[in-house]
Amino acid sequence: MKKIAIASDHGGFDLKKSVIAQLLKEGWEIDDLGPSNEDSVDYPDYGIKLAEAIANKKVERGIVICGTGVGMSIVVNRFPGIRGTLCSDVFTAKMCREHNDSNILIGNIKLDKDFIYDNQKNKFELKKYEKIIQENLIDKILQEINIRLHTL
Repeated sequence: MKKIAIASDHGGFDLKKSVIAQLLKEGWEIDDLGPSNEDSVDYPDYGIKLAEAIANKKVERGIVICGTGVGMSIVVNRFPGIRGTLCSDVFTAKMCREHNDSNILIGNIKLDKDFIYDNQKNKFELKKYEKIIQENLIDKILQEINIRLHTL
């Protein structure tokens, strides 16, 4: 069974629930990391939960939704091994998976639930990472980041 984690802030709650409903119909196992209602929450709490679930190998991929997607992008990409991509078009959703081994699809509340669902299913999840072609680029990015962090 395919398994994915999903989280949002209060602004993305309704869209999250819609995406979950569609994924469940397709036979996905969903790890809903919250929130459980539309009450105001601090988005970093939920971005952290999702990033930790992937970093700790509880799931391979995730979806996170907030107002603009920018805040969640900042939060999840602070974790080692996380490559979250804010996607608002089909091309980006496809390429972030194929070329960048992205493991978190980040959406915003302006996106249609069908966009997130269709791109998760058809572009993000099912596309295989082109490891041979792109692995050296990912390694280079990680090495350069480590070098620069140690020289700050």
